[in-house]
Amino acid sequence: MFNLMLKKSLLPLLFLSLAYAGFSQGYDIHLSLKPLSHSQVYLGYHYGKLKAVADSIILDGNAEGDFKGKEKLAEGVYFIVSPKKEILFELLIGSQQKFSVSADTAGLPGSVVFTGSPENKAFQEYTLFMNNRGREIAGLQSRLSETKSKKDSTDIQQKLRKANEEVKTYRDRVEKKDSGSLLSTLLLALKEPVVPAPPAGNADKNFAYRYFKAHYWNHISFTDDRLIRTPIFEPKLDRYYKDLVSPDPDSINREIDHMLLYSRTNKEMFKYLLVHFVQKYINPDYMGQDAVFVHLFEKYINTGQAGFFTEKYRKFVDDRAYSLMANLIGQPAPELTMTDTLGKTQSLYDINAQFVVICFWDPTCSHCKETVPKVDSIYQAKWKKEGIRVVGVMVDGGKDNWIKFIRDHNLEDWINVYQTTAQHDADASAGRPDYRQLYDVYQTPILYLLDKDKRIIAKKLTYLQLDEVLNLKLKKAGS
Repeated sequence: MFNLMLKKSLLPLLFLSLAYAGFSQGYDIHLSLKPLSHSQVYLGYHYGKLKAVADSIILDGNAEGDFKGKEKLAEGVYFIVSPKKEILFELLIGSQQKFSVSADTAGLPGSVVFTGSPENKAFQEYTLFMNNRGREIAGLQSRLSETKSKKDSTDIQQKLRKANEEVKTYRDRVEKKDSGSLLSTLLLALKEPVVPAPPAGNADKNFAYRYFKAHYWNHISFTDDRLIRTPIFEPKLDRYYKDLVSPDPDSINREIDHMLLYSRTNKEMFKYLLVHFVQKYINPDYMGQDAVFVHLFEKYINTGQAGFFTEKYRKFVDDRAYSLMANLIGQPAPELTMTDTLGKTQSLYDINAQFVVICFWDPTCSHCKETVPKVDSIYQAKWKKEGIRVVGVMVDGGKDNWIKFIRDHNLEDWINVYQTTAQHDADASAGRPDYRQLYDVYQTPILYLLDKDKRIIAKKLTYLQLDEVLNLKLKKAGS
C-alpha cells in the first residue's frame, strides 16, 4: 500500500541535482503552515529510496511563503519538511505547478487544504480515505488474530473483504477518472497481477509464478521518469529482482538489458536504472553476481553510454571493474608468484592439488587472528587428507609478525608466501596489475577456492561456507 500517513522520522535530506521538466512557466507553490512563523521549511522529493531537497523558504510572520522557480520542477511525489527535518505531509507535483496549500501542524494530515490543484485535492482525499481504511483494516486484522469464536471469525473476515473491496473500488474510480495523471499512474503502479486459474489441461506447476512475473510490469512504463521520484518504483524494482528473477548472472543480465532497452527514449529513466543496477551489483549480496556489474561496465559504461557519471565516480567504477574482471567465478585465477618463508619463489600454478584454498591475511588484523587458526583447524581435520592445499598470502603486517604468527600457530603445512618489494617493483615496471587489484583484496581475511586447473570456484566466503562448497565438490567428484 502506498503509505501516505504522517511521518515523524528525522530525514537526512540530500541536495541532489534535480532534473527539470523544462519550459519557462516555472513553479509557484504558496504555503501557509501554522504555527511555523519565521521558520525555514523545505520542499523535498523522493528519488528512489533517497530523499532530497528541491527548494527551501523562510516563512514570514504569518507563517506563509512561496516556493518559486523559473523552471518547472520534475514531476513526482514531493513533501513538506519541518525545520526539525521531519516530513509533515506529501503532495504531488504534476503538470500544474502553481497552486496554494495550507495546513496546521497540530492537525496533520487532515488539516491540509489545496487550492488551485485538483490533482492534489484528489490526492488528499485519497490519503485520508486510505488512512481511515488502513486503521480499520489493521483493527480488524488484530481482532481476527485474537478471536476464538468461529462465528466472530467469519464475521470479521466478511468485514475485511468488504473493506478491501471498498479500497479496490475507490482506487479503480480514481484511476479511471484521472487517467494519465500522476495520481492515476501511482495507483496503477501499486497494482499487482491477479493470477487466474490455469487453463484446463495445463500441467505447468509454475503457472502462477510465470503469470505473475510476465504481468508484473503491466502498469509500469519504463519511459515515465515521474516514477523515479516516488516511494513506489524502487521497492517494486528490488522485489522483482529478489523474488522473481533467477539469481544467476545470465538471467539478471537479460532482465537488465531488457529494461534498459525500453528506457532508452527517456534519458532520466535510463540514467536512474543504470546507476541503480551499478550500485546494486558493484558489491552484490551473493557470490558471483559481480559478473552482472562487469556486464554493465562492458556493455554500457565502457561504450560511452554513461556520460552523466562524474569524473570521480567514473574512476571508482573503472577501478572496480578492472579488479573484478580478473576474478570472476569460473575464470582462471591470476598467477601469484611470491616468496615463501625460506626466501624461495613459489608459483600458484606449480601447485598440484585437486583444490586450492587461498587465504589473504594480515598477522596484525584482529579478524585474521581469529579466522586463520580456524581455517587451519578445518584444514588439519578434513581438507589435508583430501589432498587440498592452502596458500596463505600475507597482505600487510610485516615479515617478522608474519613469521612469528606462522610459528606460534603451527601453519607450516600451508604454502606461506608474500610479495617482496622487488617483486612488487618488477610488476609495476612491467605494467602488470597488483595482486590486490587482481584478487580484489581491499580487506582481510579473504578466502578463494580454486579447482585443480586453478579456476575460481568460490570467493569471499566464510571458512564454514567454503567448507560446505568443498564438501559438495568432493562428494560430486567421488560419485
